[in-house]
Amino acid sequence: MGNDTAAAHPPKHRTVAEAAADAEDAAFVRAHTRPGPVPFVPEVRLRMAGDAIELWETTERARGRAGLPPPFWAFPWAGGVAVARYVLDHPELVRGRRVLDLAAGSGLVGVAAALRGAAGVRAAEIDAYAVASIGVNAELNGVAVAAELADVLDGDGAPDDVVLAGDVFYERTMAARFLPFLERAAARGATVVVGDPGRAYLPRGRFTALAEYTVPVAADLEDAAEKTTTVWALRG
Repeated sequence: MGNDTAAAHPPKHRTVAEAAADAEDAAFVRAHTRPGPVPFVPEVRLRMAGDAIELWETTERARGRAGLPPPFWAFPWAGGVAVARYVLDHPELVRGRRVLDLAAGSGLVGVAAALRGAAGVRAAEIDAYAVASIGVNAELNGVAVAAELADVLDGDGAPDDVVLAGDVFYERTMAARFLPFLERAAARGATVVVGDPGRAYLPRGRFTALAEYTVPVAADLEDAAEKTTTVWALRG
């Protein structure tokens, strides 16, 4: 079955001002990144930046404020790379199913799911540049991914059948929000799969390991050039 995001997730009406802001953010993404295959996941092409710190400073200048989060959307992070690799190698996980890419960043995982025949893919983010990046990257790969600027963590991921998340247990406070969301999704019957490169706050006892990869990462974002990264399934 092909990717049919429009049917699974009808687009929301955008005002003229919102559409203009979206176009401006997409132009920013294109201006500060270059397209290329993702290391370890060459089936997917992303627009990526070369220097994390420089881009971080540029986004703060563009937004006119300091203290913004890092530009997660401009780099393939280990957890997302591992989940994308797993999805590409195990298409039965997503084929014909509705998929949520949670804390999607660049949209790498959602694009991988769309390439492997998900019935619909939506990608949730709280960073407008990330939402723009997801749209740009979906177009680059010739797939449909419905990007949402939304904090969805008070819900349960309905109506999606599969919830995918890469590297969301890197902070205590974030883990305390993500885990209940993922557990609610699993409780209503969704398949929940996450990628984790050994972060401190992943509750391993709640998960079953599916695969382990040695993933190349951006050296200026991590403490090593490679990360051993595990793909985990949340136990129902």
